[in-house]
Amino acid sequence: MLRRTVRLVVSIVMLMTASFGGMLATAGPAQADECYTWGRTLSEGMSGADVTQLQIRVAGHVDFGEILAVDGNFGPRTKAAVTKFQQAYGLAADGVAGSQTFSKIYALQDPDCTPIHFTYAELNKCNSTWEGGAVSAATAKANALRTMWKLEAMRHALGDTPLVVTSGFRSYSCNSAVGGASNSRHLYGDAADLVGNPSLCTLAQRARYHGFGGIFGPGYPGHDDHTHVDGRTSRSWSAPSCGI
Repeated sequence: MLRRTVRLVVSIVMLMTASFGGMLATAGPAQADECYTWGRTLSEGMSGADVTQLQIRVAGHVDFGEILAVDGNFGPRTKAAVTKFQQAYGLAADGVAGSQTFSKIYALQDPDCTPIHFTYAELNKCNSTWEGGAVSAATAKANALRTMWKLEAMRHALGDTPLVVTSGFRSYSCNSAVGGASNSRHLYGDAADLVGNPSLCTLAQRARYHGFGGIFGPGYPGHDDHTHVDGRTSRSWSAPSCGI
């Protein structure tokens, strides 16, 4: 609620600035928040850092078992993901990322780039620095951001039902303390353990449509009380009690 109130205040201030000074009309694309602003329409065949930022936000809108490459190249699969994003939110679905698509993304993200229903704190209950894992702190945090956007897509597909994350990034010491596997994806910052309602099997089954390479749930050793999802680049799924 607090974050939404802050966003509303920021929007009012921006509108007042435009009314009194005309600044937004002459300074290029209006910055939606402190995170990122797209300055051009993006379509198939284009490339650049702005395409990468788009891919991060639509990577959870993919086909069954697909993992979208976040490589800065707007190819056919990125177009398909953009189209699915547009369909999910009731936009004109042409696979071209323009003002309507960006406006919806702006509405879905907070100033720190996280989607509005997830926070860095939820994805890191180990420490405040993101250090001590298998990758640099910056990489671990970036991986967590990508995971959150996939979770946002999954949450929306489940009827905007809140998802509860019990574990995200872990340093080696945090991983050892909870008995995590020595090669756990939690060490890379791209994993999340989910519990609650929807059921664990529903979570595992739904995750197959949102770009997660790793999915482990009920029936897999040590996962009867949670569903694990992660961002590995090759598929590894096992939740035998859920038919996976």
